[in-house]
Amino acid sequence: MSQPVITVEGLGKRYLLAHQKRQDTLRDSITQSVRSLFKSKPRTATDAAAPEEFWALRDVSFDIHQGDVVGIIGRNGAGKSTLLKILSRITEPTTGRATICGRVASLLEVGTGFHPELSGRENIFLNGAILGMSRVEITRKFDEIVAFAEVARFLDTPVKHYSSGMYVRLAFSVAAHLEPEILIVDEVLAVGDAQFQKKCLGKMKDVTTQGRTVLLVSHNMAVIQSLCDRVLVMESGQLALNTSPPQAIARYLISSNEPSFQRPMPANARCAIRSGQVAVIDEGGESWIKVSASLESRVTLRAAFEVKLHDAQGQIVGFGSLGTFEPDRMIQLTPGEVKVTCRFSAASLANGQYSLSLKVTLPFVEALDETANVLGFDLELPPGPGASHRMLQSWNCSSHLIDLQPTA
Repeated sequence: MSQPVITVEGLGKRYLLAHQKRQDTLRDSITQSVRSLFKSKPRTATDAAAPEEFWALRDVSFDIHQGDVVGIIGRNGAGKSTLLKILSRITEPTTGRATICGRVASLLEVGTGFHPELSGRENIFLNGAILGMSRVEITRKFDEIVAFAEVARFLDTPVKHYSSGMYVRLAFSVAAHLEPEILIVDEVLAVGDAQFQKKCLGKMKDVTTQGRTVLLVSHNMAVIQSLCDRVLVMESGQLALNTSPPQAIARYLISSNEPSFQRPMPANARCAIRSGQVAVIDEGGESWIKVSASLESRVTLRAAFEVKLHDAQGQIVGFGSLGTFEPDRMIQLTPGEVKVTCRFSAASLANGQYSLSLKVTLPFVEALDETANVLGFDLELPPGPGASHRMLQSWNCSSHLIDLQPTA
């Protein structure tokens, strides 16, 4: 086997978190000043407590060979982005080392490596120079980069005036077309629209067939499944699993999903899914999946409530809604909290692990809020009447249309 192009040995990254005490108000300051007049000792001000150690990464080791397409998945805060920043030489590790052989192009966030005051044209040449490309090489690829990014009209406009979609289109186009030996991509493609994401996936498939090495962070399990040869699962800053996509995705979904969740109301949201719960129940001798959600709204409107059902591999195997296709079933939202409860039959589901994504939307107009893979449950039902066995997910069974039924 060839020598690895990326070798990570005992990698660790530590941050010191400074916890600041609450700032005193004017009233607090006056009160403390008066109290100090009657104390023999002056008050000692301690604005900050002792810093706390936080290990974003700890003892991570793996090898990646030339031509490998490796996915990195995990919950938010698992250490994925920190790992990519170390591999991209943006930050230094606290412990261990990462050895990289080859020219690296990184796309970790919208506009990485762009200078806001320079035009799109100038940034293409700047990025190419940073990647070690000669002017001749950049010129040869220039037309392809511009055509792919679809920014020809704004090529001589400073990129600070670009929308986030234009920014990411140009940034990805530069990184993908300047032929780096190693391409590192964080989940920035979600900024682009559906058509551009499709183009990006096609381009990345082309890149992988050219023998180049790709590291990809994504929460889209379908992308991980279709592109990657191997997947690293990160949990709490440590490498939990280094295996094939199906096994890694199953581990990620099982570890990420709970039967209930709670989340805060986003500051600028008109409506948000604040909490949810899922349970397998038995009613009348039939098994049902019951879904409950608490919505909070700042406005009055009618919206649809949608549920996507994912299997253990992250594939969508069912979809149901209240109101998307039948306006008379839409939910009436008013300022405050609104409870939504519905259920669907488990009769056609194969035994295995599942997760649910919830969404509140103005059908075919606007998504008000969405939570991906937030609820998880295991289904272990006995064979049905007259059946010798029950379907299993390993047979690739269970795709169907969910018929959501409102419940009291």
